[in-house]
Amino acid sequence: MKIVVDDLSGPEIAGFLDEHVQEMRSITPLESKHALDLESLRRPEITFWSVMDGDSLVGCGAIKRLDAGHAEIKSMRTRPTRKRSGIASLLLEHIVTEARRMGFTRLSLETGATEFFLPARKLYEKFGFEYCDPFADYAPDPNSAFMTRAL
Repeated sequence: MKIVVDDLSGPEIAGFLDEHVQEMRSITPLESKHALDLESLRRPEITFWSVMDGDSLVGCGAIKRLDAGHAEIKSMRTRPTRKRSGIASLLLEHIVTEARRMGFTRLSLETGATEFFLPARKLYEKFGFEYCDPFADYAPDPNSAFMTRAL
């Protein structure tokens, strides 16, 4: 597998991200959905990676620069048929390494607070993320869990 910076111009990643947004809309109340659409992910403060297994797109993730020292993880997703196969761990390790290389000293994220998101929260805990108060423009939300870690 390889992890590549993606310019989000291809139809495969567009479809993959649309599936992500649709899944989040089906699980999370609209006012609590924070998944970014394709256009929002193309902003200059975002670096986006795709995980490729040969020619197959199997995962993705991004970081959004919040300020000079703080970035947010966005759009972490593994192809449903490949969940629990190590892709998310491989990608998260890559994101943490790249965030350090880019000079960030803190990495934070918002994920769901329901049972559906438990595997994601466990993954982030495994990588040293701890629960925290809302950050950036987030407000307290019973459907959201906020996590952070120093780099």
